[in-house]
Amino acid sequence: MAYPCEITEELKEHVVTTAAPTVYYISDFITEAEEQYLLQEVYKAPKPKWTQLSGRRLQNWGGLPHPKGMLAEKLPDWLLKYTNRISALGAFAGKAANHVLVNEYKPGQGIMPHEDGPLYHPTVTTISLGSHTLLDFYRPVSQSEADGPQTEEKRFLFSLLLQRRSLLVLQDDMYKHLLHGIQNTCEDTVTETVVNLSSAAAHLGQTLTRDTRVSLTIRHVPKVLRANLLPNRK
Repeated sequence: MAYPCEITEELKEHVVTTAAPTVYYISDFITEAEEQYLLQEVYKAPKPKWTQLSGRRLQNWGGLPHPKGMLAEKLPDWLLKYTNRISALGAFAGKAANHVLVNEYKPGQGIMPHEDGPLYHPTVTTISLGSHTLLDFYRPVSQSEADGPQTEEKRFLFSLLLQRRSLLVLQDDMYKHLLHGIQNTCEDTVTETVVNLSSAAAHLGQTLTRDTRVSLTIRHVPKVLRANLLPNRK
């Protein structure tokens, strides 16, 4: 299937102009019925599919990204419907999404500021299920001693409010140069640091209580190994 090499007009309508380049945010990207279907499929996965980390647990679909190449596995149909839909928006420059990371965050769980790195096409897309979250963005640690102490608080730039059933697309500086993370908290207060208030249908001073959130992080891994091309290990 051929996909657009550039962002479609449909996606351009959802650019967040108040953030650094480039963010697209679509509220209600999926319906409530689709959200429940996806959650059902996530939790139907066999227990060995889950990997338990210190702050969350996750599932890996499509293969395990590696500098030498990802041994590709076919995505299940319940994910393909949505990876194809996002690819059709031109998110991956004509390529098809081929990897999905499913993260489960219980209330109070988050993830330290990080970047997604060079194993992926420089675009990350995320569908949020079950709960909202605040995704915080930071400048990377500077190598200049003149910058003084570089705490997370001093490097913090702004936040995006990700409502349940929304789609987030990050590209350009937002992918290549900034770190993103989620605070370990059970509730979030909406402040002026949230730059997508309008598109997320939120208002200043609002307090949002977190529930269990499942995120589908959908990406394209350029370097892929095919099983029939692997060296014979007999």
